[in-house]
Amino acid sequence: MTFSKSFGYALRGILYVSLLREEDRKISIEEIADRLSVPRHFLGKVMKSVVKAGFLSSTRGPQGGFYVNEKTLNTPLISILLLTEGKEYFNSCLLSLRKCNAANPCPLHDRFDECKHGLMAIYSQTTINDLLVEDKPEFIKSIATFQPA
Repeated sequence: MTFSKSFGYALRGILYVSLLREEDRKISIEEIADRLSVPRHFLGKVMKSVVKAGFLSSTRGPQGGFYVNEKTLNTPLISILLLTEGKEYFNSCLLSLRKCNAANPCPLHDRFDECKHGLMAIYSQTTINDLLVEDKPEFIKSIATFQPA
């Protein structure tokens, strides 16, 4: 059970924009891609779905970019996970067996089921705001590959 690059890019993109919300400017896709060292084209597709889901807002044009909205900081991680991974993420078999379910469990099904419910609770109860920390430059460094001024 691993996260896709889509989830990582979506989460890091939202966090990056959220951390810079006090600068009162729109953050361009080029800046986000550059600072997070991710492919611009793929990030653009991911961020488009993030905006469509309402987790961030954006405007087009020379002064356009991404910015937080009233929903951003209260977005639970489970919402981002479901957007990028789909509903089946928590229903897939840990061993990638096709016929694994409660009626026909794999050897790890029952033990992992308990963990799955715990993870779902954590992702449901953790919001973007919960991940933001006071020491912004240090946190930005942890999600980005640049050294802020």
